[in-house]
Order: sequence, then structure tokens, then C-alpha cells
Amino acid sequence: MIETYKIVTEKYQPCVAPTIHKGNVFVTRGKDLRLQKSQVKYDLRKFGFINRVVNTWNSLPNWIVSANTTNMFKTRLDRQFLYEES
Repeated sequence: MIETYKIVTEKYQPCVAPTIHKGNVFVTRGKDLRLQKSQVKYDLRKFGFINRVVNTWNSLPNWIVSANTTNMFKTRLDRQFLYEES
């Protein structure tokens, strides 16, 4: 999730990071950084990093995804995972 956050918020250079398609949803509900799965033909790409991460990323609450820094995202993500376990 942390690597996905870095890719979505463009902490990496575009030539190094994989391309993640942001959702084109113009609705007032939901989160600002919703991702879209890409349509693929081959299983090799179907089970790749981007398609595995999209469902988990889209299930995160908006207060986690809208963090300003990477460290803030890490602490919010840890807090969410600890809350889900108990």
C-alpha cells in the first residue's frame, strides 16, 4: 500500500513507476484517488502488481488516502489495520 501511495502521489519519477489509471468518477461521494483496473487479455498481466492492489486501495477510507506525507500515510494505515484486527 505504501508503494501504491508513492506511485499515486507521484513521489517517483514517471519513467520509473508503473502506470496506474485513476478512476474518472466525477461524483461528490467516495475518495479523490480512486483507481481503475485495466482490461487485460493475458493472465500474466491480470495477476500483476497493479491489478492486485486496486481493490485493496479502493477499499481504504478517504482519511487514509488523503494523507499529506508518506509517514502520515504509514501511521494512518497502521492505525486502520490495528482497528480491523481487534
